[in-house]
Amino acid sequence: MCHEGPEEQGGWTRREIVRCLQRSAAGTSLPRQLPPTPVKAWELHPPASSIRPASSTSPKPPSSKGARHALDLPRRLRRPRRGRPLARRPPHAGPGPPRPRPRPRPDRVTVGDRTYIADDQGRALQWRGFNLADKSSRGTHAFADIHESDLKDMAGRGFNLARLAFFWDDLEPTPGHYDRGYLTKMRRILDWAGRYHIKVILDAHQDVYGPHFGSRGVPDWATRDEGLPFEPKPDDWFSEYFEPSVQTAFDHLYKDADFRAAHARMWMTVASALGRHPALLGYDLMNEPFAKFLAGEDLPTAAARFEATELTELWNRLARAIRLVDHRSWVFVEPTVIVGVGVPTQMGHIDDPHAGYAPHFYETAMETGADYDPNGTFIPAYEAAISDYPTRHRMPVIVGEWGGNPYLPHARQFVTDMTASLDRFSSGWTWWQWCRGGGYCFLDRAGVAKPNAQLLVQPYARAVAGDPLKYAYDPATRTYTLTFRTRHNAKGPTRITVPSDTYPGGYRVDVQGSKASWDDHGQTVSVHTHGRAGATYRVTITPR
Repeated sequence: MCHEGPEEQGGWTRREIVRCLQRSAAGTSLPRQLPPTPVKAWELHPPASSIRPASSTSPKPPSSKGARHALDLPRRLRRPRRGRPLARRPPHAGPGPPRPRPRPRPDRVTVGDRTYIADDQGRALQWRGFNLADKSSRGTHAFADIHESDLKDMAGRGFNLARLAFFWDDLEPTPGHYDRGYLTKMRRILDWAGRYHIKVILDAHQDVYGPHFGSRGVPDWATRDEGLPFEPKPDDWFSEYFEPSVQTAFDHLYKDADFRAAHARMWMTVASALGRHPALLGYDLMNEPFAKFLAGEDLPTAAARFEATELTELWNRLARAIRLVDHRSWVFVEPTVIVGVGVPTQMGHIDDPHAGYAPHFYETAMETGADYDPNGTFIPAYEAAISDYPTRHRMPVIVGEWGGNPYLPHARQFVTDMTASLDRFSSGWTWWQWCRGGGYCFLDRAGVAKPNAQLLVQPYARAVAGDPLKYAYDPATRTYTLTFRTRHNAKGPTRITVPSDTYPGGYRVDVQGSKASWDDHGQTVSVHTHGRAGATYRVTITPR
């Protein structure tokens, strides 16, 4: 049995994890710190063909020799075969000239106080998209309202990101039994997204904790409310978070050892099954986390205490679990919803190499049915509160949710002001949500974009070969401008999405800067620069 590391100090070292996995592949059981789970050590990176419905017969584990390769151990950690000595340089030969190491590309780009995710060419990436969520379909009907055509239509309007909601209560309906059919459906949606060049963030969604309280999220078997009363409020569902029974359930999820272990196992199961999918960008660890109030605490005081202690610990613990099986994908963490009223988060450092910040951006008055106030202080107060934390920790900001009723009298100004604000502090966003119908849906029941929601379709630079210095879009004149500075470790062209919905009659492109050219294909303008690193370029796109 592997030696147990102290959980409160973050578990084992990398070497101890590798030794643990090697021993488990040879038949030794895992330690108590990784509780029993249907995901065997040799299944930590299962091929796509191994995803089967829960009722299917599990495949036999490979031999320890094969398991070592199934675990994807780095080659330097594998033992050389016996009888094959390692090649050595002849004694008379000199050391030889040192081989130059290729300069690694950055995984992020920080420009001023803003950080962007970088691609494998070192380009700063920007994101625009929608939430995909089917809360009404459960069990065998899960995801029934999400179709390939949704991803195709999103891409057709120039969007490149989807935040896909999944529900723990569907994934693990009984303790330790994961629905492989559910994971297969998630993989199918990722396949669709990849087909249309859309990246996906997997969102572990919860509303008012879970089905025990008539909603979705944490399974009923992982709910302890101590028998406290719960009063449903269908006309004001968010106020249900303040019910003592709901807050008590959250408290047990964060503190009870069995629930903490189950929560980590759930994420390990998702990451081991889907972590290698090329369409996956990362994981949103929990939608809109909430907490139990202590005696005498108001909302700001409770949120500050919770964020600084239990929430920071939760994010680090779940991120560590994911890193046991997925070292590549991003993990996105959220503050409490109080950031929406202009209160800065008190979260601590997230000790993960690929951590992003995914706050929500809702206008509180509009959430209760009021119209948008163009002269209000909501947007400047939010911007003042949101930027300090990701700036200090060099975290890219992708706003996971924002939206409003597109039929309100000032909805056009709302979308215009909000998208301009998002351009000032974030690197991307996903509107709630891509659906057909009323409420915040982007499409009406006929599948046509609602008039004011159509303003979400805007040009943007999805990949900048350098440092984005300034960018903006004016919907009144349909003018987009981008100013960027080239960088020695950024290669390839700058790619700007130019939606045909925005420019149905075509567009003009003007590039200012030395040794630059551009071309276009479909809905993409590519700007090629051949000057020295550090040169500045300005791109302007206007209607023809």
